[in-house]
Amino acid sequence: MHHHEPLTPLTRSAAMSDLTDVAARKQALRVQAWAALRAAGAARFPGVEGRIPNFVGAERAAELLTATDEWRSAVVIKANPDAPQLPVRARALADGKRVYMAVPRLRDERPFRLLDPERLTVTPRRAASIRGSSSAGIAVRVEEVEHVDLVVCGTVAVNRSGARLGKAAATPTSSSRSSP
Repeated sequence: MHHHEPLTPLTRSAAMSDLTDVAARKQALRVQAWAALRAAGAARFPGVEGRIPNFVGAERAAELLTATDEWRSAVVIKANPDAPQLPVRARALADGKRVYMAVPRLRDERPFRLLDPERLTVTPRRAASIRGSSSAGIAVRVEEVEHVDLVVCGTVAVNRSGARLGKAAATPTSSSRSSP
């Protein structure tokens, strides 16, 4: 067991200042990434600010993902409902993979939709959309989610060691080979 000194008002203030500085630097990086996407003409509907940005090339990125050993061996995938991940979700269903998709903004007691390719009555592309998943998917609680083989999460920026910078909102994200 580690013994920690209690935070004094001075150390608490310094810690809060450090957190504020980190948050400000992260937000500056988000703004820079969103501006770069717009400047390159790579931003797509529904826009870039305040979200995981949709971008020109999302379909190609999904194709590259499907060429990996991790993709080929995965049976169950978790992906967030962000627009740039639509091609990944649709391809997963077309490839016979079960997909857990987070409900936008996680305000539901059943925050995931299970999309099972064996139960679909619509095309994988339609089922993988936010609107389509609400009717094609089965709402499930966190504790009902089976083992997830691969997690695909969007990002605003990533550093060279793979740490991601998200949109600064509460969504369930993590790295591959983990639970939701």
